Amino acid sequence: MVDENDTIVAIATPPGRGGIGVIRISGPAVCAIAKGLIKQTLTPRVAHYCSFSDDLEQSIDNGIAIFFPGPRSYTGEDVLELHGHGGRIILNILVERTLALGARLARPGEFTERAFHNGKMDLIQAEAIADLIDSISAQAARSAIRSLAGEFSKRIYVLADKLINIRMFIEGTLDFPDEEIEFLSESDVKSKLISCLAELDGILTRAKQGNVLREGINAVIVGRPNVGKSTLLNQLAGREAAIVTTTPGTTRDMVEEDILIDGVPVHIIDTAGLRKTGSEVEQEGIRRAKAAANNADVLIMMNEYGKKLGKTEQGLLKQTEAGTQVIIVQNKIDLAGVKPALKINKNQQTEILLSAKTGEGIELFVQHLKDYLGMSEIHEDIFMARSRHIDALVRARSLLERGLTYYSDRKAAELLADDLRLAQDALGEITGKFAPDDLLGVIFSRFCIGK
Repeated sequence: MVDENDTIVAIATPPGRGGIGVIRISGPAVCAIAKGLIKQTLTPRVAHYCSFSDDLEQSIDNGIAIFFPGPRSYTGEDVLELHGHGGRIILNILVERTLALGARLARPGEFTERAFHNGKMDLIQAEAIADLIDSISAQAARSAIRSLAGEFSKRIYVLADKLINIRMFIEGTLDFPDEEIEFLSESDVKSKLISCLAELDGILTRAKQGNVLREGINAVIVGRPNVGKSTLLNQLAGREAAIVTTTPGTTRDMVEEDILIDGVPVHIIDTAGLRKTGSEVEQEGIRRAKAAANNADVLIMMNEYGKKLGKTEQGLLKQTEAGTQVIIVQNKIDLAGVKPALKINKNQQTEILLSAKTGEGIELFVQHLKDYLGMSEIHEDIFMARSRHIDALVRARSLLERGLTYYSDRKAAELLADDLRLAQDALGEITGKFAPDDLLGVIFSRFCIGK
């Protein structure tokens, strides 16, 4: 929990050498600390070049000081920023000086946590700050900026207001059954619920895309030796990430590579060839390959075109958990004179015919992967979202769908009202309106210190 009586301090710039280092201080003792550090009056929101002094009034460093009085500050409290030289030692000395003047070291994310508690931003926007810092693609950064600007939040608030409006009339029928009040007709209730569902679906679609941009997917390549697993990895990575030879068992441990497919982070794992072997090292590699396959979002089963899958590969496919996308890649079509193609086999599995060596069919493979991720048509207005957001939206949708079954039965009005309340609460979890303290603790503990 935030202790608003404390004044906190932290270095806000990354560790190491740099031209500038920033120290951030927030809390009720900021003005007193400023007087102990700086011997001149600071005009709010004006950059002052000054000297930062120790307890003997000797200069620790020279730099820029900016004072932001609350509530017009990042945290909503008095905030002081010190911009000095970017050496680690000099910054630590400045921090120690502020500690001596009454501050304490900030916890990870505590500045943003205070901003959230002081109403400067909601939980979606707070999370978007961390997502923006951690973005690994331009698309992800733009999505995080949209969430930080409040686009995701606005859509949640609009939907929540519509649910409140429906609840007002439904609960009115329960509280005043004998009064002649103009309530929504049953058809109006239905149309409004359908409208809310359509709006929620639009939010969910964009949130899922934002979630993929943030978290990416794990794609695991498995198959017998020499079917082209490492060649496919190299083709997708655009470089020689894995050693490719004609000797079976070359890949004995997992080779991992992070790539971007149209801004989507994909973690690809090349595994040891599936075969019977007396080598303990290779056996361990095969065990790891099977373990990785069980944790894959996408399982890529490599096979040589014209050959049937062996019992080991078939057994691995049967053990694949529900929800895992399976793509069977029929490789080496260049040797058979076959053109690239995508088809659905008799087991309703996707098969892609390609040549990892020549690159024929790779675009077909990538497009199918994008289709599976729902990223073939990326909306310009997508916003960054997390798994917890998706979970809450799915729960809200399920409750509204169930509410549709109650709308025509006046006796079931209480059930409809309760489902609408629960759906509204689910949306409130996203923005932080109904977020429990333990959830907030987990979220902000994953921020960097100084933010």
